[in-house]
Amino acid sequence: MNGSLFLLFIGNFVIASLLYFYLYRGRKLIGFQLGMNIAIIIGGMMAIVSGVLLIIQFPFHFTEVTIASTLIGIMIGAIFGAMFDYQTFLSGFANGLMMGIMAPMIGAVVDSSVRYVLLVELLYIASVILVAISRKRS
Repeated sequence: MNGSLFLLFIGNFVIASLLYFYLYRGRKLIGFQLGMNIAIIIGGMMAIVSGVLLIIQFPFHFTEVTIASTLIGIMIGAIFGAMFDYQTFLSGFANGLMMGIMAPMIGAVVDSSVRYVLLVELLYIASVILVAISRKRS
């Protein structure tokens, strides 16, 4: 795996885990609507970012990358959703599943564009910041 893409890949998981611990402390103050949106956005964005980075690294392993990004999206969405209730768990699970299946297709079409990777990473960071702000205001 390319060094800089590997750091981005691992960094995304570090950011997601830091966000999880930040949200976990105040999970009782977060309503189920906001919890559902948190599970959907973080699970989906992790699936997209992981799928794009993996398909750029391994362009001829479409099946394996699709399975990996789908499992990543399912796990992250389910973990964030399980923090709140079962309905939120299912929403995070389903959205992670759908985004994980679609992400390698998007990554294969853009053909290893650095600008696209930066855009997806920027959207991921923006969504994490937005979730952190929304937790503070809830």
